[in-house]
Amino acid sequence: MRRLAAVLTAAAVTAGALAGCGSENWAKKCTTNVDDVLECTPDQRPAARNVTGELLAGGTYNVAQDRGKVVVVNFWGSWCSPCRAEADDLQQTYDATKARNVAFVGVNWRDDRDAARAFERGRVTYPSIYDPDGRVALAFDVTQVNTPSTLILDRQGRVAVMLRRATVVTQLQPLVERVAGEEPG
Repeated sequence: MRRLAAVLTAAAVTAGALAGCGSENWAKKCTTNVDDVLECTPDQRPAARNVTGELLAGGTYNVAQDRGKVVVVNFWGSWCSPCRAEADDLQQTYDATKARNVAFVGVNWRDDRDAARAFERGRVTYPSIYDPDGRVALAFDVTQVNTPSTLILDRQGRVAVMLRRATVVTQLQPLVERVAGEEPG
């Protein structure tokens, strides 16, 4: 009974934080929001916090290790049909942009580790953080996280774009390339 109460409390806190309760969210300051794609101009971009997590394949990931690169962060779950649909598009975009100093990292949340590993095997070649309770989303100060959702961080580690739905290569790759082509500033 005590464990159930703890789980329900944690879920309520996570849901409230993900809904943006209690604080002004950076996304409200960005000007472009079309079809669930939120773009922030360079002067509106919030710095990503020092986000870390345990990788599905073992080891740890720290977003700070990729400072100086454009980083694409995709939130997914093995139980998510749109996630399965977009996996090939994410991999294609990764393959097409990694030579431009672009890194990808998945964030597997609300999932079982074995199911997540099975889902990822043979689909993507970039790493994924195992985040069953949503702490990584909270660390990015992401609100209204749908699954899937994708963030694009600029080379200074600031959130440049958030896609609040599944994406396709024809949408994602131009966004990544545009952020990758920006002059450091």
